[in-house]
Amino acid sequence: MEIGLIAVAAVVLLVGTSILGSRIGIAAPLLLVVVGIGIGYLPFVPLVELEPELILVGVLPPLLYAAAVNVPLVDFRRNFRPVIGLSVLLVIISAVLIGVVVHLAVPTIPLPVAIALGAVVSPTDAVAATSIGKRLGMPDRVVSILEGESLVNDATSLVLLKTALAAVAGSFVFWDAAGSFALSVTGAVAIGGAIGFVTVWVRSKLRNPVYDTVISFVVPFVAFMPAEEIGASGVLAVVVTGLYTGHHASRRFSATARMNERLNWRTIQFALENGVFLLMGLQLHALVEQVGESPFRLEHVALLSLAVVAVLIVCRAGFMVPLILAMRGAAGRYEYRSAGFTRLARRERDAEETNTRKLRKVELLAQRSQADFEHERDQQLGWRDGAVLSWSGMRGVVTLAAAQSIPTETPYRAQLVLIAFAVAVITLLLHGLTLPPFIRRLWPDGAQSGLSAGELASLSRDLIESANEAIDDVIANEDDPSAENACVRMADRVRASSRNALAPIAMSLPATGPLQLPNAETPAQAYLRLARVALEAQRVTLLEERAIGRYSSRSLRAAELALDAHEARLTPPGAH
Repeated sequence: MEIGLIAVAAVVLLVGTSILGSRIGIAAPLLLVVVGIGIGYLPFVPLVELEPELILVGVLPPLLYAAAVNVPLVDFRRNFRPVIGLSVLLVIISAVLIGVVVHLAVPTIPLPVAIALGAVVSPTDAVAATSIGKRLGMPDRVVSILEGESLVNDATSLVLLKTALAAVAGSFVFWDAAGSFALSVTGAVAIGGAIGFVTVWVRSKLRNPVYDTVISFVVPFVAFMPAEEIGASGVLAVVVTGLYTGHHASRRFSATARMNERLNWRTIQFALENGVFLLMGLQLHALVEQVGESPFRLEHVALLSLAVVAVLIVCRAGFMVPLILAMRGAAGRYEYRSAGFTRLARRERDAEETNTRKLRKVELLAQRSQADFEHERDQQLGWRDGAVLSWSGMRGVVTLAAAQSIPTETPYRAQLVLIAFAVAVITLLLHGLTLPPFIRRLWPDGAQSGLSAGELASLSRDLIESANEAIDDVIANEDDPSAENACVRMADRVRASSRNALAPIAMSLPATGPLQLPNAETPAQAYLRLARVALEAQRVTLLEERAIGRYSSRSLRAAELALDAHEARLTPPGAH
């Protein structure tokens, strides 16, 4: 009973704090950390201590999978260089620098132990930063880089931590450590890709959404456990599986499966992310008690935590300078590659014997390389982007989990865990509270991010034209005259239906074309308004019939599902 009450109270607290945060304009993770600290010091609340295995095995895999499955692979590919730079090179550099600083400040802390602390606090957590950035109009590319960084840097951190702890035990050899790191990454990518391929194939054969949902819940653990068993990075394997699944979902899964997966994993992500931030606050009291009255007192921990935060900020800001400069030449490389594929496609088209399949593949590569060039040219990283990236270095769930995985026999373990916790809290509050005015100062008029009316209108036209061409091809190739007549009679209705399927997009866009009065209603808005009026009338009638009992429950349920599907089609994207 007590556990049930605690669980209910936690859920109410998570939802209530999130609602409050959205009302007052403060990211929910920041509020939850503060609320957790306050609750943890209440006299009737016992000390909260969390098993590190619970976070490393029970929380990280589903949390990373939920994030990876929603990251567009095209964005990850286009930002591969800055993501790898931030999530691998910066993590290693930060860990070593922090290790040296901590060892020099407190010589009794061995250098490998200090580097282990650096590995713990180096990875960033993009949850709070991206939630703030999306609300305030942070550039789309900056958001994509932060999300990609937070996916990959966890693996770098945990592998580096394992290497540093091996050095504490006296078994560190540089070449062995480098080989182990390479093997860990290679094995994780191979296992993650294989698990993604197998699970996507299995789920594509399922027609029952319940079975598909159950399997989707175990996918991150299926990727994590075998990778860890062979010494590879389980978290990186989960990320690769999530990226593969998210990329192939649109082609291999049904619409129902995709809708269920988005909703299910968004719910899990919300509960786990916010729950961990709440636990971070709750654990402060227990960590302070563990330090106790040792010679390495709380004031020393506080000073060292501030020093570590300062090193992290300076190191990240300094790393941004060469990173942004290195990206300056990317547009030229993309342009050169695009020109090469365009010439290759032209030669294939002009060849006497053209392989249609090969020509289509080359043309797609040419179009993709051209789109990559235009993306790099139009969204080139500048000093504003670098400034926001450098000030978005918040720490969170991985820092908490990795710190508690430090063995109990490690010297000054309690102080190290408390330093890691303090760094996470300080960065969350410092960056989280100052990031909104920082973004507004850099982009007073907004960063022109988000949905583009012209782009969406163009995509809608392409989709409608594709549908019309497909309908015309079916009619032209129909051999049976009676079937052809039936298709001709229904063609206009099908064309109208294909246009109506995209009407919710128009609802979410500003009016274009002739000048509209402020309260004037566009045709798309009129269509959706009338469609919702009709839908509401149908729902009222359905409820009345259910109350009367004239029809069977199965018939009523079938009608309700049909109306729900129709309502989903009428809802603008992003309004779910």
